[in-house]
Amino acid sequence: SCSRAKDVTMPAKLPVNFFSTRSPVIDLFRGQLDYADHLRQDSEIVLYFFYAPWCGQSIAAREEIEHVASRLSDQVLFVAVNCWWNQGKCRKQKHFFYFPVIHLYHQSFGPIEYKGPMSAVYIEKFVRRVMTPLLYISSRSKLLDFLSNYEPGVLGYFEFNASPQPPGYLTFFTSALHSLKKDYLGTIRFGVITDKHVAEEISLVHSGSVYLHRHVNTSLIYPNDIMNYTAENICKWALENREMLIRWLRPHGGKSLLLNNELKKGPALLIFIPYNPLAEIHPLLDEITKVALEYHNCNKSQAAEPDLQHLGDTDSPAFDSSVLDAHMKLSETFSITKYPCCNTVVLPQWHSISRTHNVCELCINQTLGVKPNKVHVPHCNFLEIEAALDSFYLQEHTFFQVISNTIECSNFLSFYSPFSYYTACCRTVNRNFLSFISSEKTIFQTPKVAFSSHGKKDNTQHSIPHIEDRNCFIPDLHISGTNITGLSCRTNKTLNLYLLDSNLFWIYAERLGASRSTHLKEFAAIVDLKEEVHYVLDQNQSLVGSTLENFIKNFSILYSPLKRHLVDDSSVHFNEQRVITEVTTNTFHDTVFLSEKNVLLLYYAQWCGFCASLNHIFIQLARLLPPDNFTVARIDITRNDLPWEFMTDRLPTVLFFPHQRKEQSVKFPEDFSVNLPNLLKFILHHSSLSSSEPCTKECLHKETVLQQGHISHLEREIQKLRSEIGALHQAHDQLEAQLSEARREEHRLQQQKHTLEKQHKTLQLHSEQLQATYNQKNQELLEMAQKLQELADASENLLKENTLLRILVASREGKLQSKDEIKEALQSEQILSEENDVSVSTTTATLEEKRIDNIDTIETEHSSGNRTE
Repeated sequence: SCSRAKDVTMPAKLPVNFFSTRSPVIDLFRGQLDYADHLRQDSEIVLYFFYAPWCGQSIAAREEIEHVASRLSDQVLFVAVNCWWNQGKCRKQKHFFYFPVIHLYHQSFGPIEYKGPMSAVYIEKFVRRVMTPLLYISSRSKLLDFLSNYEPGVLGYFEFNASPQPPGYLTFFTSALHSLKKDYLGTIRFGVITDKHVAEEISLVHSGSVYLHRHVNTSLIYPNDIMNYTAENICKWALENREMLIRWLRPHGGKSLLLNNELKKGPALLIFIPYNPLAEIHPLLDEITKVALEYHNCNKSQAAEPDLQHLGDTDSPAFDSSVLDAHMKLSETFSITKYPCCNTVVLPQWHSISRTHNVCELCINQTLGVKPNKVHVPHCNFLEIEAALDSFYLQEHTFFQVISNTIECSNFLSFYSPFSYYTACCRTVNRNFLSFISSEKTIFQTPKVAFSSHGKKDNTQHSIPHIEDRNCFIPDLHISGTNITGLSCRTNKTLNLYLLDSNLFWIYAERLGASRSTHLKEFAAIVDLKEEVHYVLDQNQSLVGSTLENFIKNFSILYSPLKRHLVDDSSVHFNEQRVITEVTTNTFHDTVFLSEKNVLLLYYAQWCGFCASLNHIFIQLARLLPPDNFTVARIDITRNDLPWEFMTDRLPTVLFFPHQRKEQSVKFPEDFSVNLPNLLKFILHHSSLSSSEPCTKECLHKETVLQQGHISHLEREIQKLRSEIGALHQAHDQLEAQLSEARREEHRLQQQKHTLEKQHKTLQLHSEQLQATYNQKNQELLEMAQKLQELADASENLLKENTLLRILVASREGKLQSKDEIKEALQSEQILSEENDVSVSTTTATLEEKRIDNIDTIETEHSSGNRTE
């Protein structure tokens, strides 16, 4: 028999250089992680590039890393480590789920993982942020530049006169690195103030104080008395309290819920702009940031306007500090007010001949005249509005003028609180031009403003109007008077603003409706997942601040004039000879609603396998139905958007739009199978009610033709069924023959089974006999073994006795030899002295007898010993 071949494993090839030998990047292609750590000890900033040689992303990022290294190799050590080779220490110690991975180390701090786009400009920007995590601010102009940036800013004040490193400075420095580690986008900017007078501008007096700057809400100072002064706590405090007016989105290209999680928060304005992180100025980004600040500026705080940096530089001799002081005072006045709730009020005519109206903007505000610790202002409710209207109508005569070119403003104290007041500003408007839309454009455009307190005109220096979107009242503030100021707090359709780099993510813009042929990659769209709609800014308009403002305002009003954008399938090519009409978003209205035919529409998708199996049914149906009265169409819902009333969550779905009653569409029942007879019944049932007029001869003829076509089709179907029945009968006969053969085979197998059972019993009997014989032989063998053991024991005893006898024989032989010597001596004595007496001879004879007896005894014992052996 053939044995199975053994698996042969080929060892991995030895790794080779991933980077060029002339590259400024040190390539540890054998995964020498220990050597990489050794190199890190001698460098302040180190970038690790962990790669896999086969990874396409690693190969694509290799050139970007080399480009960054060529620019920063004199300041940063770039080390690439092959973390895929199985013999390298990197593979054994690191377990990455993706490649490439970039880690940065700032001396002993790290690793700081970079998760941004694998583009040279973004990587270099992040490396530079790690190199200099703190910006040093030594003058008022630099402070204004820092505060005017749209990113959240954290400032720390440290006196460097006492020591090279003041207490708390290293902690603040480490907190900046922690922010880069937790948020790779680097949206928080950290700065250090080294001048005492500059620090006093933001109320920092003590060295070691930390200040979080916010554009709209009140800025914060780190609470040392509540939280410990540690790097982690400072970073956590800044991240939790930062202000995100506009946020960058940078999808990494893989599967993620980034866009889904952000869009689920509410309507989102997605702005695509070409962005270069290394550029010194970004005019378009500054303009978008200004719009975002105006949109979220609910309390009209002007402390952080972007154009503050243009007020002047304290270092220049032409700088006038009084201008800044005046501006800061006005900003403080505005910042102590909460955003008002306003209503437009039209006063009744005083005289019938008068053709003018007094239009007033009535607002509810809260002041801090007594300046308690903290005043919480709830949202305005019906009672507050009613109280304000009562107060206003009691003193409406104060504002009445037949013709006035000025705007009169007045404050009315609340009946309930000494800290609340109502503000009203009125002017006369011609009745012919009085409307809601015109009032938004024409009211309050006159620069002449007159203020009054409690119905009395007063100096404007001691009263400030609190009217929404009326910043033009004070032209000296240089405040943009756009209508979107604080709009996020005045509407239930608040937008979240997001930025995307069109150089990297233009494919998302194309999916939202951007043109592929455009050279200027600027695009804006509003996506509302809850309403399942999205709107696209006209690409013929330039993406500037005013265009975005109008786009936001048109979306925010109750009945938005924006037209919903529907995605169309541009890849569909129409063919007049096709029996099924392919419908797209652009042709849906014309094909379905404006058509004078009955329309049967199939909803399908490319991934729907069951939808594809219905194609032949709808082709037969389209050929069967008269083309003058019926249209069979289909639409791919994955490539086209539909009006919400025609959306479906089940595929396939069939809708029938009867002639002259297109709004009364009928859905094909889901409990019926989609086949030709059911579709015909469905169409005939609902199309017969399409008109209540009596049928003419032409109509009857068409109905007859249609019925005849149906009858012929049914006859063909019956013929098909008959042929199928005949085939089934033939198959039945063949099956009966196979069953009889199977029964015979079963009987034969039963006989074989009985024979095998008899043989099994005989073998079982033989097995029992053999077992008995085996047991008997086994017992005999045990007995023989026992006897052999006894013989062995007896033989051992005899051997021991034989040994003793040998010893005795040897001793006896020694004695006999000694006796022979004695005998010889006696004989010699006898020869020498024959004259011995009789006693001596007698003694000798006696001794001789004893010797003979002993010899006989020894011989007897010796012979018995031999027999024993």
